[in-house]
Amino acid sequence: MHPQQQTSPHDEKPSLTIRRRIAAPPAMVFAAWTDPQKLAHWWGPGDCEMIDANVDARVGGTFRIRFKEPGPDGEIHDVSGTYDAVEIDQKLSFSWQWITMPERKSHVTLTLAPDDDGKATILVLHHEQFADEAARDGHQGGWSSALDKLETFFARTSKGR
Repeated sequence: MHPQQQTSPHDEKPSLTIRRRIAAPPAMVFAAWTDPQKLAHWWGPGDCEMIDANVDARVGGTFRIRFKEPGPDGEIHDVSGTYDAVEIDQKLSFSWQWITMPERKSHVTLTLAPDDDGKATILVLHHEQFADEAARDGHQGGWSSALDKLETFFARTSKGR
C-alpha cells in the first residue's frame, strides 16, 4: 500500500497583503470601491481602461468589472465576485473570480481605518487562496498598480478642492 498524502491546515495557498495610506477619509475611499463612477477613475493596473462596472455592495450582493488593456487589440479582463462582509467605510470582503478561470476562485478582504484624525485612511488589502505563486505574483503587481492609481486619484481630487 502506498501512504496517502495528507494536507494539514498549515499547507496554505499563497496570499498577499498590501498596506497603503490614502490621503482621503475612509468614507471617500469606501465610495471609490463601491461606486462604479469612482471605480472608473482608478481600477485596473497600468493604463487599463474601464469598460463597465456593476456593484451591489451588500452581503450576498455581487460585483462584475470589465476592463481593457491599452491598444486596439488590448485584452479584455472580466472579474466578478460576491460580498460576504460589508461594513460601511470600514470593510469589504468578497470572492474574486476571473471569467476565463472560474475554477480559480480566491478571496479579498479590504479594511479601512482612519488616520490623521480621519483625514486619511490606512487601507489593507489581503488577497488569499491563490491557485499558485504565479497567480499571487501577478495579482500583487496588478493590485499595486491599481492602488497607485487610487492614491493619484485622491491626490488630484484634493488639489481640485
